[in-house]
Amino acid sequence: MCRSIKTLRPPALPEEATEEDIRAAALQFVRKVSGFRAPAAHNREVFDRAVDEIAEATARLLDGLEIHGGGVRTP
Repeated sequence: MCRSIKTLRPPALPEEATEEDIRAAALQFVRKVSGFRAPAAHNREVFDRAVDEIAEATARLLDGLEIHGGGVRTP
């Protein structure tokens, strides 16, 4: 796992993850998987779409998790 991707669920994150936190983690994941810090112009669309899709999947995951002993994340 990329060391700069942080755990975004309680209690690792004291407050609820923001959209910015989620997008930053998605960007780091796509950078790690693709091997590109910034894609070439001809890859920009697919790179950005991957970041968007991973951010959406991450938000759904966090919204659906039940954290025992730390409460449940609420929208």
